[in-house]
Amino acid sequence: MKTNRLRAILNRGGSSLATRISSSWGLITELAADCGCYDYMEYLAEYAPFQTEDFENLARACELHGMGSILKVDFQNRAWTAQKALAAGIQGILFTDCKTAAEVEECVRLTMPDTPEYGGRFGYPSYRWIGYQPSQPQLSYAKMAAESVRLFMIEKKESVEQIEEICRIPGVDMIQFGPSDYSMSCGHNAAEPGWVETRKEAERHCIRVALEHGVEPRCEIETPEEADYYRGLGVKHFCLGDEVKVLRNWWSVNGKKLRAMLGERAENL
Repeated sequence: MKTNRLRAILNRGGSSLATRISSSWGLITELAADCGCYDYMEYLAEYAPFQTEDFENLARACELHGMGSILKVDFQNRAWTAQKALAAGIQGILFTDCKTAAEVEECVRLTMPDTPEYGGRFGYPSYRWIGYQPSQPQLSYAKMAAESVRLFMIEKKESVEQIEEICRIPGVDMIQFGPSDYSMSCGHNAAEPGWVETRKEAERHCIRVALEHGVEPRCEIETPEEADYYRGLGVKHFCLGDEVKVLRNWWSVNGKKLRAMLGERAENL
């Protein structure tokens, strides 16, 4: 039974730092972990391809370095993916695209253990989390499953409107505002003139409500400097950088620079 690093941080009221990856290759996780900066790794299963074996390898790589792990799942197959990931040793689930408090409540129920105490729908899988054989007592396993961290993207018009109800649901540990999906659900582009401040106010509202209800807000940022704004709002949990964006930006900036130095245009090659 491994310590759930993010849960331990939440229990003591600390701050956390994560980064996002789309590669299931364990080396990428280990490269990030070797920096010694990150409390947990977020694998973007909503966007990236995966096999269920990848969940095991990601969890192992994180555990070897004393780092936690969460998986971002898409809405449509959230129950299957979340249960498979948790059974493999992933320590938290970031749920996406929920519109209503009822949908959020259902996500919690699907990942809570099926016991009289917790009343969930997650059974006792003979998988990696219990050593592939039922070596963990059932109620010890149930406690471990219940302590998985449940994070929710607040990224729909309806979920912003129901943020109070969502943050009152037992089992909702963290929320994160999603500006792109929120904008689309309201019929706007995220960078549209006149709209940016509206969506920023929606984000500030969600952060305020979450903190009032003892739910920790988490924010994605691309530079350390961006954290100052959110820290001023009371945010202590951050996800810094995205593997795909980091690679794309490095290739673009440095590739264009060197191409200009060579005095040739790529389309002429």
